[in-house]
This record gives sequence, structure tokens and C-alpha cells, in this order.
Amino acid sequence: MEIIQKYFGDFTEQQIEQFAALKDLYIDWNSKINVISRKDMDNFYEHHVLHSLAIAAKFDFIDGMRVMDLGCGGGFPGIPLAIMFPQAKFHMVDSVNKKLKVVSEISEALGLQNITVQHARAEEIKNKKFDAVISRAVAPLKDLWRWSKPLIQKNKKSVKGVPNGLVCLKGGDLTNEIFESGCKPLVWEVNKIFEEPFFNEKYILFIPVN
Repeated sequence: MEIIQKYFGDFTEQQIEQFAALKDLYIDWNSKINVISRKDMDNFYEHHVLHSLAIAAKFDFIDGMRVMDLGCGGGFPGIPLAIMFPQAKFHMVDSVNKKLKVVSEISEALGLQNITVQHARAEEIKNKKFDAVISRAVAPLKDLWRWSKPLIQKNKKSVKGVPNGLVCLKGGDLTNEIFESGCKPLVWEVNKIFEEPFFNEKYILFIPVN
């Protein structure tokens, strides 16, 4: 928990309580449904919560904004961002229903009112539009963009620092992946934001929609 406050401040008392409660909730649910590597739980706040919040270091999610977490798994990056930005609405989508059960139960336990869930593949979603799509290490960039692009609201009035497009967290050498996607994303190195060695070779990618 301290590692979050090392980089982010101005939390309300409720947000501090919600972040503090996360680890025990995930330990409990992880014993029933394996959503996080058990060896990773010792570094839960660094590897999962702070990593998710790297997006918040670059972008604001403003009042009423609609955000889809594509392939949300057990709730990252969506749940930490939903705590950070209670005024935005996060729609958590995954093709594995048991993972969405974890997301729903943890959201309810935390009292989060800004999370909804949907059991589906991104390409199956119809009649919904979002201001932004977020994702963490789900699929190659070319697939993420192909799935996301039809779901992102176009022709929105630009607000500085607010994403209208795809924001994803990825790691490793992305040269070929970016080339194969045919996209020209903006790229930030996470280790320029957070100093811990875990964040070496981790990146935030943003493909804006006009």
C-alpha cells in the first residue's frame, strides 16, 4: 500500500480504505479462483496495483467518461483505476466468466459503484461505444486495435490529458509487434514513472482515435 502513496497522493479516506482492502480480498478470492500467480501475491501492490496506475500517471479519466477494460481478467487495470477515478464508468469485459465473478465480488466488497461487467469477447460487443479502451498484456497490439477501434467513440472534442482511444500496458521488445500492427502509438516507458526494477521494459501505449 505504501508504494502507491509513494507516487500518488490526495486520496480520500474512502480511496485509501479501498486500496488497503484490495490485497486481502484478492488473497481470499485467489484461494478459490486462481486469477493472480500465487508467487506474485507478495508483490501484489507493486506488480498489479501500481502497474495498473501507471495509466493514471499519464491520463485522467474525467466525470462521466466510459471506459472498457478489454480482457480484464481478475480486474487489472480496471479496478485500481475505478478506485482512482470514481467519477468515470468502467465496463469490465472478459471471455472467462469465473474471472468476472471475482471482479464483481471485489467491486461489491469495495463499494465501487462505477464498475459493470460483461461476459463476452470484444468482437461480440454490439451497440456500445466507449471513450477509451484499456488493457493489460492481453493480446498482440494488432488484435487489440482491431477489437477496440469499432467500440471507441469517434469525433469527440479533445480534452488535454484525457484518452480517446486505446491505452494498453505491455512489456518486452515491442518493435515487431508495433510494426505488425500498422499503428503508430505514443509510447511511454514505465520505468521513467516508477523507479522500481520491476518496471524495466514495461510500457504504456496509446493509439488515439480522431
